[in-house]
Amino acid sequence: MLILGLNTYHPDSSACLVKEGKLIAAVEEERFRRIKHWAGFPREAIRYCLKEGGISLEDIDFITLNRNTKANLHKKVLFTIKKHPHFNLIKNRISNMAKISSIKKTISEEFSLPINSIKAKIFNIEHHRAHLASSFFLSDFNEATLVSVDGFGDFTSCMIAKGENNKIKVFYEVNYPHSLGIFYSAFTQFLGFPKFGDEYKMMGLSAYGKPKYLNRMEDVVILKPKGRFELNLKYFQHYKSGEQMQWYNTAPSFGKLYSDRLYDLFGPERRKGQKITLHYMDIAASVQAMYEKALFHILNYAYELTGNSNLCLAGGSALNSLANGKIYDNTPFKSIYIQPAAHDGGGAVGSAYYLYNHILDNPRNFIMKSAFWGPQYSDEYISKTLNENNKNLNGISISKIDNTDELIRKSAKYLSEGKIVGWFQGRMEWGPRALGNRSILVDPRRKEMIDVLNARIKKREWFRPFAPSILEEYVSEYFEKDYPAPFMIRVYPIKKEKRSIIPAVTHTDGTGRLQTVNRNDNPLYWKLINEFKKLTGVPVLLNTSFNENEPIVCTPEEALDCFLRTKMDVLVLGNFVLKRR
Repeated sequence: MLILGLNTYHPDSSACLVKEGKLIAAVEEERFRRIKHWAGFPREAIRYCLKEGGISLEDIDFITLNRNTKANLHKKVLFTIKKHPHFNLIKNRISNMAKISSIKKTISEEFSLPINSIKAKIFNIEHHRAHLASSFFLSDFNEATLVSVDGFGDFTSCMIAKGENNKIKVFYEVNYPHSLGIFYSAFTQFLGFPKFGDEYKMMGLSAYGKPKYLNRMEDVVILKPKGRFELNLKYFQHYKSGEQMQWYNTAPSFGKLYSDRLYDLFGPERRKGQKITLHYMDIAASVQAMYEKALFHILNYAYELTGNSNLCLAGGSALNSLANGKIYDNTPFKSIYIQPAAHDGGGAVGSAYYLYNHILDNPRNFIMKSAFWGPQYSDEYISKTLNENNKNLNGISISKIDNTDELIRKSAKYLSEGKIVGWFQGRMEWGPRALGNRSILVDPRRKEMIDVLNARIKKREWFRPFAPSILEEYVSEYFEKDYPAPFMIRVYPIKKEKRSIIPAVTHTDGTGRLQTVNRNDNPLYWKLINEFKKLTGVPVLLNTSFNENEPIVCTPEEALDCFLRTKMDVLVLGNFVLKRR
């Protein structure tokens, strides 16, 4: 049985291939289009999945989408009649629904295939059920509490359920226009970060402020009994705006989400490029504190409903690593699973597994322990790439090291000497985090490397932290919590006595968004960090994504191009080592 799962005509478009319940491939379209959060039909992602599986579209048995235009239809109609939204908004939604409903026709056109040659049956899976499935059915829990929180999808922004074996039972949902994701995005705009997906910037900024406006935030997000919440709609305009959302073959965008009434609480918004004052830092900290308060309100009620201390969390808001790191201290949950693409991109996998396990009633037979489901490239391909770019490699030494131990020793030595190393190995990561296969690596003992990286490579805001990759065996030695965090979506406090040892990955509030590295899940990356430890005594590397204001690099060509246009010192491309003379 072959299932092609899609997140299409939605931000972070993606595709995955599942064969007999086993994940074969999963990738986001942005990695091929080179446009962050690309929204539209994921043609190139589909092409890769088919290639990785050695199959054609005609072989596919089922195609799943993480959208169901019929879900909550009566609520959509009533809301439209009651609120009288702008005609352009209705037109945009209808257009998006039409594209989803004619997906087989689109596939036929995009791949130049007769439509009758596509035998696959189409299944539309409600957005948040796909989110829940993307976490639970990929976890190792037989039973768990399931929670999904995001902006909105299929008229819903939050869903609570319980997972048992291969079934998901939904208990409740929160419907549009009330949304914690919209709340967070609105304030991200308010603070002068207007692009889709900029929420992580406000998260990083929040560490520099104090939640002094939390009481005002409680008038913006109103917590209700039994885990519910509402937005105070006088502060928002997403539900009545005529601004069109751009979600069709482009970088996603939407109009202004907040209303002018927000000025009554917080004064004027920060304009893009305007100085970030303490006032704006305090707003960011207050937004984060309100989000956490609301999330724990939801999670604690979810536990009341299920009585199960295993938690599977999904949805775009599940990428809020600050909140994720505090769940253990603020709820009864003892074990937590969040898959690496918890956002809408992960809905492709979720829709496929909801069909395979819940609808078709197949037993579960897969656990996602690693994030490496994207393309990989052979040394022969890399050699060809280097030869084709030979004229651009003046002043760069190139050596090929076939012995893995020698490659690791040489790379670790460069890192210990303060070199910035681009690390390109194996299959590309699934999800927004670089986890050791498409990474830029640095010695975390050198605090000055924060400014060096921002100036020479990343060209990003000064307040954004860099993440530590740490050997799983040493987490309790460096962090106040020792729960594994393999997908870099939890923030834990770093022990006070260790902060001066790894200052480049210690945020201003003494925390770190860590990645725990397991020897079995990524043996090459584990060996590199372990070799660095032998040289320095520190089992940690600074790990940031291999890119420069673009999606994470996918191909050797893109890695080489990024290396050449930035001031990286070393590029380890498979078994090839490139070093600036």
